[in-house]
Amino acid sequence: MDESPSAYYVHCFAHQLQLTLVAVAKENQDCKWFFEQLGLLLTAIRNSCKRLQLLRAAQAEEVIEALELGEIESGCGLNQEMGLARPADTRWGSHYKTIQHVILMYRSIRRVLQQIRDDAEYKESSKAQIALYSFESFEFVFLAHLLDTILGYTDDLNCALQKRDQDILNAVSLISLTKTQLELLREDDGWEKFLADVTSFCVKRKIVVPKMDYRYNSVGRSKRYYVKLTKLSLFQS
Repeated sequence: MDESPSAYYVHCFAHQLQLTLVAVAKENQDCKWFFEQLGLLLTAIRNSCKRLQLLRAAQAEEVIEALELGEIESGCGLNQEMGLARPADTRWGSHYKTIQHVILMYRSIRRVLQQIRDDAEYKESSKAQIALYSFESFEFVFLAHLLDTILGYTDDLNCALQKRDQDILNAVSLISLTKTQLELLREDDGWEKFLADVTSFCVKRKIVVPKMDYRYNSVGRSKRYYVKLTKLSLFQS
């Protein structure tokens, strides 16, 4: 703009993508509910150094147990400690990272929430109970995996759009590829594989998997939004 006063300023491709994701997410009731629950979860754990220390200890215990069972391998750079950073709307990629960590640290987070809930010394035991109620629901796990998948596709696009040598034709091509990936997720094969992965995750962690042909009962939300809706219809939408 210094060189040409008549030039117009436009956001870079990556920032436009982030602004779009934020706008779409804020209009979706399920996304709003999920991120509200995620906020309660982060508040219950991150607002105390003692609780963060509990999370670190729980992570270490989970790693030891997984190594003993042969579920993970040991080695340089593997099994690094992860944190729970609060996501920011101006950096939509931070939402993806937080959701990834929640999924990977699910057992550890669950264990800490249970400790906070059961310990009368904690002033926020009731908040931990509320967070745990949603955290242990199939709905929360399903949305976590769905957003992890969707944001994973868009994060690849976001990284590609930030390259200095990017041109508009290649950017349009990358957007078309991302849209194709999202559409494949909605097709029968993509949906069935995705649901099988979520179900497997729940079974391993003893989370109740609902019958998909049963009527949907919302977790902590008004039922008037989901009148006579089956669980399969809701999750597929």
